[in-house]
Amino acid sequence: MKKFLRNFADYAVYLLVRVAICVAQCLSLDVCRRGAELLAFIFTDVLKARGRLLEANLAKAFPESTKKERREEIRRMWAHLFLMAAEVAHAPRALHELNWWKTVKLENPYWMLNALLDDRPLILITGHFGNFEMGGYILGLLGYPTFSVARRLDNPYLNDFIGEFRGQTGQFIIDKKDYEEILDVLRNKGTMAFLADQSAGRKGAWIDFFGRPASAFKAPALLSVQYDAPILVCAATRRDDKPMHFTLKHIDCVDPRNLPEGVRTIQQMTQWHASALEGEIRRQPAQYWWLHNRWKTYGRNFDKK
Repeated sequence: MKKFLRNFADYAVYLLVRVAICVAQCLSLDVCRRGAELLAFIFTDVLKARGRLLEANLAKAFPESTKKERREEIRRMWAHLFLMAAEVAHAPRALHELNWWKTVKLENPYWMLNALLDDRPLILITGHFGNFEMGGYILGLLGYPTFSVARRLDNPYLNDFIGEFRGQTGQFIIDKKDYEEILDVLRNKGTMAFLADQSAGRKGAWIDFFGRPASAFKAPALLSVQYDAPILVCAATRRDDKPMHFTLKHIDCVDPRNLPEGVRTIQQMTQWHASALEGEIRRQPAQYWWLHNRWKTYGRNFDKK
């Protein structure tokens, strides 16, 4: 009985999501943008959703900011998240091989395109920043399939539905528990993409992120050295606040064959890509997911900053 009820609940949530997506697809992106702004006001000023965590994260990341400025940033973040969902809903119809160049700008593409074309495995690093779902989608449109690491959703219907969207242009998902599949991609000189701003727990590499200690996964740096794979830090951010207008940007890169001074250990490489991502987030903070608890300390005694 419990299994039946759980399955029924999962399917009900899936249907609600599908209905919401259908409604978004029936509306223009400009109307979706205005709807996202309205929902952002409700979540920020009425519901105060995750308000304490958002305020704390922004206050510590930008200590010079005022409470009013942080409230505005929170409102803009929620608007970004809702608009991000609308863009994903519109993507299959609005963005394809013949028109992507009208709304997608490639910034600093030389290193990225050369690395994608090279006969070597490649590691892409990004975070919960910009519209990372559209980043993989756009690379697929350009003819560069990627494999991304993600945790399976508890709802199997939603998990399969999101997987179908990601796979439309060649973005394939590997469960983070299937480590052998990740190795197979790199052995076959494929491209692995990691959302590298997630907490890795007590055993992670402790790095500085926005002036606070944060646990980060060591896997990207370890795999880079083990499989001779360059690491590219990149992001797909919304340009000029226009829906479905993105800048696909190569932020920084390192090659394990020629590591620069100060980026030669696993700890240093992990700090390097975290700092590169932080620098870009500081330029467009409203497009970052401040609502998750990135700075868990797991009981370690760190100095408060």
